[in-house]
Amino acid sequence: MKILLEFQVLQSSWSIHTLRRLFHQYHKTFAPLNFSYYEAISCREQAVLKCFNFARPSNPALWWINGNGDEIKWSFEELGFLSQKVANMLFGTCVIIMPGTTQLTAQDICYRLLASKAKCIITTDALAPAVDLVASKSQFLKAKLIVSESSRAKWLNFTKLKNKYSLTMTSQDPMAVYFTSGTTGSPKMIEHSYGSFGLGFFLLGSYWMNLTPSDILWNMSDTAWVKAAAGSVFRPRFQGSCVFVLLFNPLFICQTLCRYPVTTLCSAPTACHMLVQHDLTRYLFKRLKHCLTAGEPLNPNMMAQWKSQTGLNIYEGYGQTKIGMICAITKGMKIKPGSLGKAASPYDVQIIDENGSVLPPGKEGDIAIKVDAKQPFTFFTRYVVMKTASTIRGYFYIPGDRGSMDKDGYIWFMGRSEGVIISSRPFEIESALREHPAVAESPVVSSPDPIRGEVVKAFVVLAPFFKSQDPKKLACELQDHDKKITTEFVQQLPKTITGKIRWNELRNKEWRDLVLINNLKRPIPINFVHRGAFLTTVSINIGFYFTH
Repeated sequence: MKILLEFQVLQSSWSIHTLRRLFHQYHKTFAPLNFSYYEAISCREQAVLKCFNFARPSNPALWWINGNGDEIKWSFEELGFLSQKVANMLFGTCVIIMPGTTQLTAQDICYRLLASKAKCIITTDALAPAVDLVASKSQFLKAKLIVSESSRAKWLNFTKLKNKYSLTMTSQDPMAVYFTSGTTGSPKMIEHSYGSFGLGFFLLGSYWMNLTPSDILWNMSDTAWVKAAAGSVFRPRFQGSCVFVLLFNPLFICQTLCRYPVTTLCSAPTACHMLVQHDLTRYLFKRLKHCLTAGEPLNPNMMAQWKSQTGLNIYEGYGQTKIGMICAITKGMKIKPGSLGKAASPYDVQIIDENGSVLPPGKEGDIAIKVDAKQPFTFFTRYVVMKTASTIRGYFYIPGDRGSMDKDGYIWFMGRSEGVIISSRPFEIESALREHPAVAESPVVSSPDPIRGEVVKAFVVLAPFFKSQDPKKLACELQDHDKKITTEFVQQLPKTITGKIRWNELRNKEWRDLVLINNLKRPIPINFVHRGAFLTTVSINIGFYFTH
């Protein structure tokens, strides 16, 4: 053994490559060889294989539970065999998948069918009636497949179709089309290849998730979204981890973590905020050791609450459907509450101004990713059908968010570029409001003002315990918390299917109300204009809009 070690050390000194992970018992299952070189990845020198070959360990790959006592465990071999059967049937007919969440309404389904010109739809008994309501509106839809033990009129049963095809796909072939979340407008369709989607999304988040073959991952993201595909399919499969799947029910999250040996939890900040309100010190999580969050900015106060109640840190990630993980906080990195962390390899993330010039530390600007003449293979391949504004500025790709970078390279999120309110920073105001125990959610947008043009307005959803208290008193307390804002209490907020707040809808509502007032040609109290149930408007500015 000693001779072997000496030989490998000498061999590594002769090679121009960096040291490989040679001795871990699962080193062949962690990743293809071209991903074993962290330095090569950082320098963008990684190779993209034409075809893929996945090694599989013997431990469980999928652990499915329905909440009624039924459960299924599949090994990597079983999961691979069943996945290949489905893939051969679909891709043998040149199908490109376009995942959709089970929360889609009939209207959502109709929009996606028309926008994508989809020729086939696959669903279960639960959504089949909604599909039937709108299927006739799409002249492109040719086939409806149902995954069910029973049959349905005018539907083909997916489980009874024969698998006739066996294809080899390359890294450049189109793999999937995704609709973006739609927080700032209608969802857009973007296409990913096998290279950008499979290899790219594994690469960009592997160090953030820090998975090993002994880990059991519970990713709460809906399977319709990129976060689920990257976090529940590619990364665990490459790294030999087990994926825990439970039909989501927020009432049983804590009980599930106590009962099952989940080691890694990945959820949205909203779910974390909901959990800390139930005093997590009452629960003993069986094996939980690593907590991740992505999808929305993480409030520093909520992070502190989670740490005090569970003893665990939350590691935040920031990314997009189009390009995957942009930056993150990984294990071993110093956590700065409120920061998104540092750039994820192979991205070079900078803060730039409107001219594309890099800004110094501490200066606010657009978060940007440097791109050379050749686009990184981790990027989406194209927009489908829908046209969109250019996201390239000079040598930088612009995700559409504002932020700053400190001297240590940490990125600090300020808000969406189109959501900036004069010199105010929406995320900082939202974070300040969330420190009040009465506030469950508090998105802020710009609102018209007769003197200053626009002011900051917060839409506040109260925590359950405070809903019976005097709204005027609470409004005064929140105004003392931040005197720059106007406050409106609402029962619920407009959200995307992913659960993200639709800031554009709130902002458009505010400015649309101003148009209504101008059309009426008379002064109207703000409280009269906003007809939301249980609302109060308090402002240090004028409480009425006047027209000339």
